[in-house]
Amino acid sequence: MIQFLQAPVQPQPGFMQQYSFIIMIGLMVLAMWLLMWRPEAKRRKQMQAFRDGLKKGDKIITAGGIYGVVKEVKETTLLIEVDGDVTLRIDKNMVVADNSDLQKR
Repeated sequence: MIQFLQAPVQPQPGFMQQYSFIIMIGLMVLAMWLLMWRPEAKRRKQMQAFRDGLKKGDKIITAGGIYGVVKEVKETTLLIEVDGDVTLRIDKNMVVADNSDLQKR
């Protein structure tokens, strides 16, 4: 009868049971870094290098879908010729693609 009133003795957890949750979270963060953050950072660096390398005469496409030819390059802006005498001043960060690469496909 005394045994019914006493709580059963729990065995002490081993090393793997005690730290398995922390190890699982660490592995999940590592997998996310390898599959998501690292490729995105690489793509962002390539895009920044492309934008820094723009020069007069390059054919580009903006984030809004406007095709144009670079007429003037400044530190943070571009002057692009869209059609005839139509020119637009845009932010460099809005250039998303090189038109000459798309025409080769």
